[in-house]
Amino acid sequence: MTQQEAKEIIEQEKLKRYNWFNEHPQRENEVGIRVDGDQWIVYVTDERASVVTGSITKFNNESDALENFIKRLRLEKILF
Repeated sequence: MTQQEAKEIIEQEKLKRYNWFNEHPQRENEVGIRVDGDQWIVYVTDERASVVTGSITKFNNESDALENFIKRLRLEKILF
């Protein structure tokens, strides 16, 4: 998956509550994706905007990270 494909899915499915590559400070109950060196990191925050213990998943490539990010966003949409 590419960034463009992920953005299209977000728009088409009206997915919300996400932080796209640190575009803003962490907020409560959101899914985030960011790059740290040569790793892509996907995480979830709680009601206090803290990263949920055990929610961090690291990837060696952007495509897999974006797929996981979209999967989590879809689940978040069901919950909220």
